[in-house]
Order: sequence, then C-alpha cells, then structure tokens
Amino acid sequence: MDTGNIAWVIMATALVLFMTPGVAFFYGGLVKAKSVVSMMMMSFGALGLIAVLWILYGYSMTAVDGVWDFAGNPFSDFGLGSLATGESANTDLLGAAYGSTFAIITVALISGAIADRAKFGAWMIFAGIWATLVYFPVAAWVWGGGWIMNLGETLGLPEVIDYAGGTVVHINAGAAALALALVLGKRVGFQKGFDKPHNVPLTLLGAAILWFGWFGFNAGAEWANDLAGTGLIVINTIGATAAAIIGWLVVEKFKDGKPTSVGAASGAVAGLVAITPSCANLEPGWALLLGIVAGAVCALAVELKFKLGYDDSLDVVGIHLVGGLIGALYLGFFAIDTGLFTGGDLGQLATQAIAAFAVLIYSFVLAFIIGFAIEKTIGFRIKNEDELAGVDTTVHGESGYKLETV
Repeated sequence: MDTGNIAWVIMATALVLFMTPGVAFFYGGLVKAKSVVSMMMMSFGALGLIAVLWILYGYSMTAVDGVWDFAGNPFSDFGLGSLATGESANTDLLGAAYGSTFAIITVALISGAIADRAKFGAWMIFAGIWATLVYFPVAAWVWGGGWIMNLGETLGLPEVIDYAGGTVVHINAGAAALALALVLGKRVGFQKGFDKPHNVPLTLLGAAILWFGWFGFNAGAEWANDLAGTGLIVINTIGATAAAIIGWLVVEKFKDGKPTSVGAASGAVAGLVAITPSCANLEPGWALLLGIVAGAVCALAVELKFKLGYDDSLDVVGIHLVGGLIGALYLGFFAIDTGLFTGGDLGQLATQAIAAFAVLIYSFVLAFIIGFAIEKTIGFRIKNEDELAGVDTTVHGESGYKLETV
C-alpha cells in the first residue's frame, strides 16, 4: 500500500483516539466541580478497557462469515496473533487499530447520561459487557458483512449508508444512554436549571478537540480508497458542523433569550453527529442544510428529559440519539443519486430507517437489561448522601481542584 495512505491511517487513528479525551473534557466541564474527576475517569476507563477487549476478541467479532450471523467468532484470532503474522500484517493491524478507536469512543459517549451518580466499578462492568454484546456485533452487522450491510440487496433496495458510524456509534450509544438514565434514575434535586456547568472553557476545549479529531473519524477510512473521497468528506465535516452551531444558537436565542457558549459547543457536536453517517454521500449544500436542521432540532430535543421525566445528565440522548437519527434518515431524502429528492425514491429512506431503528431497539433493550442486572446485584448508583458530598471524593478519593490558602 502507498506510504501516504499508511501515514494517513496512522494520523487518523491518533485523531480519533484523541477524541475520547475530548469527550472527557467536554463532559467534565458540564458537571459539578465535585464530579469532574469521576466524569473524566469514565472516559479514560473506557479507553483502557475497550482497547484491551478489542485486541483480545472484539476485532474478531466485527466480521461475519454469513449475512445472518450474530457476530464473528471471538476466539478465531484471540489476541490478534494470526493477524500479526500474516502477509499483510502491517496494513491489517493498522485497520484493527483504527477500528478500536471507534469502539472506545462509542462506549465513552454513554457515560454522559449517568454523570454525578454512577459507581466507577459498575460502569466498567457495564462497559465491557455492552461492548461485547452490543457494539462488536452491531459493527459486524453494519460494516463487517452482516445483515444491515446486505439489507439493500436482500430487499432489492439501495444499500444502507452509514459511512462513519451514525448508526454504529451515535444511535447505538444514545439508545444505551437512555436505558441507563432510566435504570439509575434522577439525580437528587433534578429539575430544569438546577445544575449549571462548572467549567465552560473546559467544555469548549472538549468540543474543539472533538471537531479536530472528527476529521480522522469521518475521513480516516478513505485510506483504503486511496483518499478518493476525502475532499467531499472534509468540506461536509466543516460545513454541517458550522451550520449546526448557527441552528442551535438561533433556537436558543428564541427559546431562552440568550445564545450561550455551551450552546455553541453542543451545536457543533450535534452537527458532527449528524454528518457522520452521511459525510461521503451528500453534496455540500445539502450538508449545510443538514447542519442547520440538526442544530435546531437537537437544541429542542434536549428539553425532552424535563417533559418526559428521565435524567440524561449531559444530553447524550438529545444530541447523539436524536442527531444520529437525523443524519441517518436525512440520507433517505438527499443522498447523492439515491435520495428521494436527488434522483432516487423512498427505497433509501426505507433501508436507513430499518437499520437505524433496529440498532436503537437492540441497544436500548440490551443496555437496560445489563444495567438493571448490575443495579440489582452489586449496585450501579451511589448513595444519595455520597452524591451530595461529591462523587469524586467518595468514589475516587480525589478532587478536581484544590485551592490552598496561605
């Protein structure tokens, strides 16, 4: 393989890996000052655990032999020994490394829904089981030769488009986040406006890191295509994200009277989420419209938790689940050549909807079962008094900020 392509996949892998610390910063700034260590540790815990599981058996599970296989055999290349000694070991291992970063960040995203009230050990158990039973199989369904990858051929319709993971990453994580929010229940004193971000600059830094890393997230896979579609992917990643900031801020101004920096950061993430599945399959003008729609709708969707009564601490559902659904379904209308308004018919929308809602339901059900089982056995949620005292000191024995007076 061309050395330029190899260099790019190494860079893309580093960019996407850097996104998980970006999530930690983004989430960390949004929680209480006495929860910031706990919040960031959930991302770093996912980084450590999922990387290990991916190398041991996760990568082996993400490719199937038959269309209707649940997942690949986890023991077919345990520890990647065979992959490391094959004739194409160099590029094969780079592909495995790149894939690991998607698994890591998907798990890390879920943690925002249970901020301020989760035990770290219980979170790690959940992360390992959910990755094994949900993320690895879903990746096989969508990207590894499974039923979603072949859905279009099976039904005689256009193939499902999920270029960089709107279904695999964002709908998957958002549905699991909703399930865990329901299992753990509401924070003490939960109501609209009861808890403000403790460190807005930290959140903005996290959003900036995410946008930076997202170029590896969306365009990284082009290393296998001689970077043929990189230009379209990059301009769409810029355009949709920028437009989503505007969409969010306009809604926020009309809804709350003031556009906020946290709103701008959240809008950027909503735009990034929405463009993820469609970055290689939209003309730039339609990508701008997608950003506007995603930013505006997600700005409204984050209010659903107060109307419906679930405590999604950091709006994982409103941004990642809703944004992921918008991005996946939008392709049914505007995908190049196959969208309803761009030369196609309703076939693209049908396959997008089947894939998106199948993953949503599967992830939600499994996450709820896993979380409920953990809560009823070892306990998932910390005690109310520990929550009030601060999860950082009660769970980790640390504090994010130590101010000393002389």
